[in-house]
Amino acid sequence: MTNTNKDIRDDEFRIIGPHSPTHDNGRSRRNRTAALVLAGTVILLALLAVIFWPGETAEDPNDGLFENLPDTEVSTLLTPLGTTPERACTERIDTVVNGMQIALYLPHNATPELVVGIPDHNDSRIILSAQAADIRRDNRKILGAFVLNGKPLAWGLSKKGFCAIIDGNVTIGYSENSPLFEESIEKGGYFFRQFPLVDNGRLIENDQPIRTMRKALCSRAGQIFVAVSETDATMNDFAQALVELGVENAIYLVGSHSAFGWYLDGAGEKTLFAPDVHRGTYKNENYIVWRKK
Repeated sequence: MTNTNKDIRDDEFRIIGPHSPTHDNGRSRRNRTAALVLAGTVILLALLAVIFWPGETAEDPNDGLFENLPDTEVSTLLTPLGTTPERACTERIDTVVNGMQIALYLPHNATPELVVGIPDHNDSRIILSAQAADIRRDNRKILGAFVLNGKPLAWGLSKKGFCAIIDGNVTIGYSENSPLFEESIEKGGYFFRQFPLVDNGRLIENDQPIRTMRKALCSRAGQIFVAVSETDATMNDFAQALVELGVENAIYLVGSHSAFGWYLDGAGEKTLFAPDVHRGTYKNENYIVWRKK
């Protein structure tokens, strides 16, 4: 008697082939169901990965824990430098930044202005004097825009740093076209241009690799002062030192060891910046000076 699918003895076994009705109706359905469940699970996991996987996000390159770069933003809580003497004088502060010796000259109780021609160093009213704008090599005229007591003497944008003195207030900035040039003319003020060094607390790159004495006109925490490197430095190294000092804005002043100028200290003693240098003088040499009020 031939066995059927439902008739099999305990000592028999049956191999169900691919065309077996039992395979088609039982295991195939289970396999299809398992495959559908597996496919659904994979799709669900893929969707969850897309939704919740963080992936690559924008990063701040300076935000490392161990190699983070110093923040060069200028603090609004900078402490003013020096003291507040009652008499008109220039206070000298010596400091060292990154191995560079720098002298800061803070004028007190004096009014700033520009002059053309070498000022008289015997004038007891002048407490601080430093060369301001450069003069051209070819024709010896002032290099860059220049306003003297409301009168424009030169025009030019070769240097983007500027200083404006209007109503006795000094503004140092960095701009190709500043409205303060016209305002200084309208209000009988002063204006000159120089290389920019620091703009809003950030260094301005300058292609001046020569190492020499450097001078700058600086603003910091509401104070205006002249900074002079006591050691020879490149312009960029000097500017970086000013940034480290917390200087907010700075422009270059005629530097080098031959740049004339002087300051009058609290004891009334006058000191020249370049006492042993003998050189020719020029008609359009110009200076920023502070006179006693």
